Amino acid sequence: MFTTRPEILGTFGVVTSTHWLATASGMAMLEKGGNAFDACAAAAFVLQVVEPHLVGPAGDMPAVFYSAETGKVETLCAQGPAPQAATIAAYKALGLDLIPGSGLLATVIPGAFGGWMTLLRDHGRLKLRDVLEPAIGYFENGHPMLPRVSDSIRELTDLFSNEWSTSGDVYLPSGNVPEARKLFANKAAAETYKRILAEAEAKGGDRQEQIQGAYDAWYKGFVAEAMDRFCRTQEVMDSSGRRNKGLLTAQDMANYKPTYETPTSVTYHDWEVFKIGPWGQGPAFLQTLKILEGIDLAGMGPASPEFVHHVVEAMKLAFADREAYYGDPDFVKVPLATLLSEDYAAGRRGLIGERASLELRPGVVSGYEAQVAHAMKALGAIAQPTQGGASVGEPTMASMVAAGRKGDTVHIDVIDKWGNMIAATPSGGWLQSSPVIPELGFPLNSRAQMFWLEEGLPSSLAPGKRPRTTLTPSIAFEHGKPRLAFGTPGGDQQEQWQLGLFLRRVHHGLNLQEAIDLPLFHTQHFPSSFYPRSSRPGHMMIEESIGAAALAELERRGHAVEKAPAWTVGRLTAAERGDDGLLRAAATPRLMQAYAAGR
Repeated sequence: MFTTRPEILGTFGVVTSTHWLATASGMAMLEKGGNAFDACAAAAFVLQVVEPHLVGPAGDMPAVFYSAETGKVETLCAQGPAPQAATIAAYKALGLDLIPGSGLLATVIPGAFGGWMTLLRDHGRLKLRDVLEPAIGYFENGHPMLPRVSDSIRELTDLFSNEWSTSGDVYLPSGNVPEARKLFANKAAAETYKRILAEAEAKGGDRQEQIQGAYDAWYKGFVAEAMDRFCRTQEVMDSSGRRNKGLLTAQDMANYKPTYETPTSVTYHDWEVFKIGPWGQGPAFLQTLKILEGIDLAGMGPASPEFVHHVVEAMKLAFADREAYYGDPDFVKVPLATLLSEDYAAGRRGLIGERASLELRPGVVSGYEAQVAHAMKALGAIAQPTQGGASVGEPTMASMVAAGRKGDTVHIDVIDKWGNMIAATPSGGWLQSSPVIPELGFPLNSRAQMFWLEEGLPSSLAPGKRPRTTLTPSIAFEHGKPRLAFGTPGGDQQEQWQLGLFLRRVHHGLNLQEAIDLPLFHTQHFPSSFYPRSSRPGHMMIEESIGAAALAELERRGHAVEKAPAWTVGRLTAAERGDDGLLRAAATPRLMQAYAAGR
């Protein structure tokens, strides 16, 4: 089968990410003697530089990883929770029914930096300077600006000029939009990381002490102090159409710690797939697999209308359950064992017919009848119109075609020669989230928009609670052996695009690049995780390269088909370790910036 680029093959190590400079920086760590965890962290810091419209230093990060040393799969949760002052009453007092999609009120504790330091301290090999130097160099000396970053800044010029002037100071040098494919530097961000590194190295020569010193500089030192001061003193225009101060404090930062968790997993034929818990949408992928397990997908073509129909209908059912049940399990009881059980999946599978469903149909688990009813009523009552002039929501791929927005988030997969394997999906802290903090050179995140301001829902806002993130990396074993690391940017579409990749790899024997290159699809049938929380019942977006006959058949089945131009949906990357010792990696050609490398 023709592919847009080769599936990378090697034995030393493979790195794949959503930008070639991040991939190259990750490979450089492997060449220095670092492992997959060093490589992944270095790539992530570079992505903050080269894709600031998709990820920033003050964002969040979940990772799923396999350690050859421990023989275990673990989840690293670096999704920061809501500040202590972030109560439903506090937002209601401001006249809000939804948390704005931008601005300081949408900020949770920035967890990503703590997550990377925790991973490096506990599992890495290299010193902090080795890992941070590529990103610092690109911040200080410049990197070639992507056309999509330049376009994003151009769209935000009025906002940066009239309201978020500190962002304009960084992203509109001399009042001009930076030119695509020319060098662009962010000196303030470079100075922030250089100061963190200097304070870390002042702790002495021990790498773990240095990493802890960097952690403290962020969460108990000058970074936390700058964030606290900015939130207390600045009134910022947000998507509510009003100016508001933030709720994040230095004490919130000091109290935060990332956590290691046991991943959620299910078996699917000869495979076992590992995802994050119900504080994110990861279990929706697993629920969909269990629903599909009783359907003969292998007997359907990997790009056939029958395949697409059954996968989309199963996803609608799983994502309806996401709305009714998922939330931070430290705060709400999630009946995950039931939702992932064979019996429950069989009942849900029976709801899939030959025609597309136009209903949001969560299952009703015994004892949760009132919760499900309340969730469905609340979802129907939420106001939809977008207000104000500030940027809103996550810059997802779904809206790139439909509404002219650009980009989504970022993803990294790494496998090293020792067999360590990691998939990570950093996000948040985008340049369109809120104004740049001038002392730091970057903005805060807007992840709090994923909470509901309605009491009694699994994802209702509460202080110290994690928002139900869409970030969802994946690890998969085959016959009990670690095999795949994969993922994608894309908000609510992340699970959906990953399912296409995984199912085509499992049922049709396609290699990673072949599975990524085939036409991709998703649905916006269920409520969006992002402000203003809209839904499109029966919707299906699919690349027109699937063919006219397939599109006609999907329309005949009742899907509200939205045709996307070829090569515009999805940003998948994946890496694989074979029984023969070969390592494989692939990256999407879509957007023309993701790359895999290895040797």
